[in-house]
Amino acid sequence: MKRVELFTDGACLGNPGPGGWAALLRYGGREQLLAGGAPCTTNNRMELTALLQGLRALKEPCEVHLFSDSQYLVRALREWLPTWQKRGMRKADGKPVENQDLWEALLPELARHRVLPTWVRGHNGHPENERVDREARRQAQRQKALSQTPCPPKGATLFPQ
Repeated sequence: MKRVELFTDGACLGNPGPGGWAALLRYGGREQLLAGGAPCTTNNRMELTALLQGLRALKEPCEVHLFSDSQYLVRALREWLPTWQKRGMRKADGKPVENQDLWEALLPELARHRVLPTWVRGHNGHPENERVDREARRQAQRQKALSQTPCPPKGATLFPQ
């Protein structure tokens, strides 16, 4: 199984607001930077999207060493996701897991690859984390410039569960 490094980040101008994501794949001295955004989203959705797009870009099953500054993403992968699955994608209080659509899209990718998540402190000089952070913020700024309508206020239902 090939060993790949994946560095991810998500950014949001407001939460919700225009957002961007970036994923840097590295294998055997080669790199591929993927990036995109959404006009009205949240930071956690962009973090999840970066991981999803990074995993989808792999052509075969790989051992993926994931590096992320998102505690939400790393803790969910390490601790919470198996329990959420046992409960039918519900939290301990019985409410649906936030970003359920993205988690469900990630499940087949997580089954296909062996993902080993590592948390890195953001904005702390980690070269690859700084690189994906810059690109995710650039994508969020791009979405802001393209957006014609503001996001609904915080607390409004943005995404179906």
